[in-house]
Amino acid sequence: MIIWLASYPKSGNTWVRAMLSSLLYTDDGYFNVKNLYKIDNYPNRQYFKNFVNDFRNIHEIKKYWILSQDKMNLDNRVKFFKTHNALCKLDNYSFSNSENTLGTIYIVRDPRNVITSIVNHFNYTYEQAKNFMFNSAQVTYPDVDQSYGAAAILGSWSDHYNHWTKNNQKLLLIKYEDLILNTENELKKIVNFINKYKKIDTNEKKIKNCLKTTSFENLKKSEEEGSFKENMKNKKTGEKIKFFYMGKKNKWENLLDKKIKLQIEQKFFKEMKELNYL
Repeated sequence: MIIWLASYPKSGNTWVRAMLSSLLYTDDGYFNVKNLYKIDNYPNRQYFKNFVNDFRNIHEIKKYWILSQDKMNLDNRVKFFKTHNALCKLDNYSFSNSENTLGTIYIVRDPRNVITSIVNHFNYTYEQAKNFMFNSAQVTYPDVDQSYGAAAILGSWSDHYNHWTKNNQKLLLIKYEDLILNTENELKKIVNFINKYKKIDTNEKKIKNCLKTTSFENLKKSEEEGSFKENMKNKKTGEKIKFFYMGKKNKWENLLDKKIKLQIEQKFFKEMKELNYL
C-alpha cells in the first residue's frame, strides 16, 4: 500500500522526501542522498517497462497506472512514492484507487512563488511558466536522455491542488510556507500522520540531526557535489539547471512582475483565498 508524497512541481516535495528518508532509513537521522532514492518517483518507467515502450506517451502510461500499482502492492508492504501526477481520471483511467493508497501527504506552495521556481527549473520565461501553470491539460515529459522518468499529467496548479485535496479522507496538507517558518513542527505532523500506518522510530536527537542535515544549504551542497540526479538540462547549452535554487530567498514580492502577479491571483483566487495566500 502506498503513502503518496504529492505536490505540484517546485513546491517542496524533494525537501520533505529528504527529511522523511533520513528518518525512515537511518538510525541517527543524518541525510544521505542515496536514501533519498528509496522514496522513488512515480510514474517511473521501471514500473511500466513490461507494459509500454514509449515512456513519453501519457495515453499509454495512463492505461497501466492501476495495474502497475496492483503489481507493486502484491507484497502488502507500506511504500512511499513521490509524485507530481494529478489524482485524476484521464479518459476514465484513474491515477490511483483506495485499494492501492493508504494516505497522502500533499505539499502546497503559494503559486506566486512556484512560478519563480518553474522559471528556473525549466529555463522558461515568466509568460511560458504562467501558461504552464494555467494549462488544464498540462503534461510533463522526461528528458530524452533520462533513464527513469515517465510522462505525468499535472493539469493547472489549481486543478492539481483540488484533485488531491477534495474528498480525500486520508490527507495531511502541508504548506511550504509553514515548513519554512517551523520545520520541526511540520515534520512532527508528518511523522504523526505516517505513524497511523507505519511506525517510524524517532527521538529528539534523530529529528535534530535530520533537520540539520536536510537544511537548504546542505541539500544544495549535495547537489553541487554531483550526488543529486533530478536536475533538468538547459535545452540550449546542455548544462544542468540548479534544482535547489533560492530556498527562503525566493520571495515573489521581489521577483514577480505586477501583471503576472495579478493574473495568478485572478486565476487561482478561490484556492489562494482558501489557503490564506490572499
